Amino acid sequence: MKLKAIYRKVYDYIRYDLKEIAFPSSLPDPPHIKKRRKLTWEERWLVLKEASRIYAASWVRDIGPDLRPNDYKHQKQEDNDNKGDAHSSNKREEAPSMLEDLAVAARGGMETLRPALQRLYMTRASAYRDALKSFVQGYQEGVKEVMEKSGNKSKMEDGFPKNAS
Repeated sequence: MKLKAIYRKVYDYIRYDLKEIAFPSSLPDPPHIKKRRKLTWEERWLVLKEASRIYAASWVRDIGPDLRPNDYKHQKQEDNDNKGDAHSSNKREEAPSMLEDLAVAARGGMETLRPALQRLYMTRASAYRDALKSFVQGYQEGVKEVMEKSGNKSKMEDGFPKNAS
């Protein structure tokens, strides 16, 4: 009898609990969400192919017009507008964005990633510090103006100063 109960408990554990531990089910969707249809094998293949193409192209520093066609359209229009200017140069040099720096540093390993992350954190910290200083300064000015206005109102009575005799 005990062996049967133990067998049933182990069986239930493997069938239900272990399955939930290994492959946890997500929370059910809210009632207003409409379920999408499942993709066919051909559609899954196309999605996988496109995702792998974009992923492979993302490892290149200059992504190119294939992935960002709108950016290149704007650049061509700017180049056409600037052709008449004497100060325009053929090669546009731009500083790489912080995200591009991090991507390059991540490929280089931990030795190059650490200084890049330190620069990022220091830049953000200084931006937050400057914003906080600006906020405090503006707040103090606002309080000062309110105190001056309330000081003027307490001295005034019916439009005349209190000290006037």
